[in-house]
Amino acid sequence: MVFNPSQTAIGLIGTGVMGKSMASHFMQAGYQVHIYNRTKSKAQDLIEQGAQWQVSPGELAERCQVIVTMVGFPSDVDEIYFGQNGILSHVKQGSYLVDMTTSSPILAKRIYDEALSKQVFSLDAPVSGGDIGAREARLSIMVGGAREVFDEVLPLFEKLGTNIVYQGAAGAGQHTKMCNQIAIASNMMGVVEALVYAQKAGLDPTTVLKNIESGAAGSWSLSNLAPRIIAGNFAPGFYVKHFIKDMKIALQVADEMNLTLPGLSLAKSLYEQLAASGEEDSGTHALFKLISN
Repeated sequence: MVFNPSQTAIGLIGTGVMGKSMASHFMQAGYQVHIYNRTKSKAQDLIEQGAQWQVSPGELAERCQVIVTMVGFPSDVDEIYFGQNGILSHVKQGSYLVDMTTSSPILAKRIYDEALSKQVFSLDAPVSGGDIGAREARLSIMVGGAREVFDEVLPLFEKLGTNIVYQGAAGAGQHTKMCNQIAIASNMMGVVEALVYAQKAGLDPTTVLKNIESGAAGSWSLSNLAPRIIAGNFAPGFYVKHFIKDMKIALQVADEMNLTLPGLSLAKSLYEQLAASGEEDSGTHALFKLISN
């Protein structure tokens, strides 16, 4: 199927840090964009730009050929898709559902099966890249579902990201995102410990960063989040509370596979301490505050 901008209505549910930028990219590409968010005021900028507000996920689904969801927790995904005014009770046959929330692989498969029974196409497509990647349309997108559906939706993904990879059957995108979060969790501990060490050693952290970010220690977190730490900017590109959610999912799935992940377990315990100190709405790099103290 070809998604002609002048003839395709795209619905986007969740207009937070990531979803707001996604909706803007679709609008800039000429698509008719419908939006829904639990708090309408958070969508006001998009409404003023021309996005059409809908009062429920179900009403949005009735008006759109493509529905993209980008919310916080698996419980939110479950409610949006399976609730009384949810997507799956209102979606039109032949529509495309794309959940870009980091969620449960099991839930992704459940959505896929229910959608298939209604002759609706479903993909799980979580992303990585944070607020910067969303704003600059440079997200990494990890996709699970039917290959032919991925191929059809790829032009839409290309409006949002640059590293778009088909990973396999339903749930494979979510499993890949778990791999991403596992790698980030231990890496973030290393980033903040390196900066704390530099500080205690009397070094200039900015100068240290110039030396180490292009070598073997280099990572996205080191290059993009360490400067924010140094500047004392702990605003969220990705929330602590959402990262804890992701780590819990990964550890639960790992346990089901009889797999022990000590680095992830340690990171989760540290982030839970950080959240308990009042930082759950800060960015993940706020772990620096816990380690430095």
